[in-house]
Amino acid sequence: MSDYKKDLAACLLDAGFTKEAMGEAVRLCEAGRKEELVRFLRVKRCDLIEKLHESQKRIDRFDYMIRQTEKQIYRRAE
Repeated sequence: MSDYKKDLAACLLDAGFTKEAMGEAVRLCEAGRKEELVRFLRVKRCDLIEKLHESQKRIDRFDYMIRQTEKQIYRRAE
């Protein structure tokens, strides 16, 4: 396996993708289907971005509740 293919496989595994997804990317690479590989990688990137946004929304909710709780604490202290 070439260094590029090893890097590709490691990148996808590090990003949390399955061995099947990694295998698909390597197969596209080996078949010389670079444009399809780029589309595949962009789709996977979009999936990660969507998960990031979902996590950010959860964090924002926690931050809101922390602020609301702190307001209650400080009101009692007055």
